[in-house]
Amino acid sequence: MSYQKLSRDQIAERVAQDIPDGAYVNLGIGLPTKISNYLPADKDVFLHSENGLLAELINAGKEYVTMLTGGSFFHHGDSFAMMRGGHLDIAVLGAFQVAANGDLANWHTGAADAIPAVGGAMDLAVGAKKVFITTDHNTKQGEPKIVEALSYPATGLKCVDRIYTDLCVIDVTADGLKVIEKVDGLSFEELQALTGAKLIDATLA
Repeated sequence: MSYQKLSRDQIAERVAQDIPDGAYVNLGIGLPTKISNYLPADKDVFLHSENGLLAELINAGKEYVTMLTGGSFFHHGDSFAMMRGGHLDIAVLGAFQVAANGDLANWHTGAADAIPAVGGAMDLAVGAKKVFITTDHNTKQGEPKIVEALSYPATGLKCVDRIYTDLCVIDVTADGLKVIEKVDGLSFEELQALTGAKLIDATLA
C-alpha cells in the first residue's frame, strides 16, 4: 500500500486541533513552535515561553513573535515557577525517543560530540498537566523513535500523554501505546514494522 507522510506543518496543524479553548500552553523548540500558526482565531490560548525577553520578543526557537492584547512579561524565575508548579495545561515538545511507558528523551543523544542543552525540557516534562510530543516517526537513518525502552538520557519518566508523528497519532495509556489515527494508505502492520515498541490498533474503536 502507498501512503504520504505528514509534513511538519501538517503535524503542527493536527496538534492545534487538540488544544482546547482557554489552555495555557508551552511550545518547545522546532516543530512545536509552528503550532501557533494554526491556532484558530476564535480560541483563547495562552502561550507560555520560558526564555524571556532580550532585545526583541522571541519564542523558544529564537523566532520573532507578536504579543497580543492580554499578554504579559514576567521574571525568568517566575516563568519556571509556572512550569514546575503545575500551572501549564499542555507542553508540546520534540523528541529523540519516546518509550512505551511514556518516558521521554529529547535533550541529548549521548553522542560524545553532542552539546547538552536541556533548557526547560525537564521542568516542562514533569510540570505540565499534559505532555504532547511532535516528531518524525523514524530517524533519517530509519531507526524508530518510539521504542520499548530509552537508550538516550531521559528527560522525564512516564510523562508523555500523546505522540504526533508524520505517520500517526498515539495515546500513551496504562494498557500500552494506542494508535488512534494513521495516515491514509498505511496499514497497521506497516506502522508496527516501523515502530520499536508494541502498538495497539485503536483506529477501529
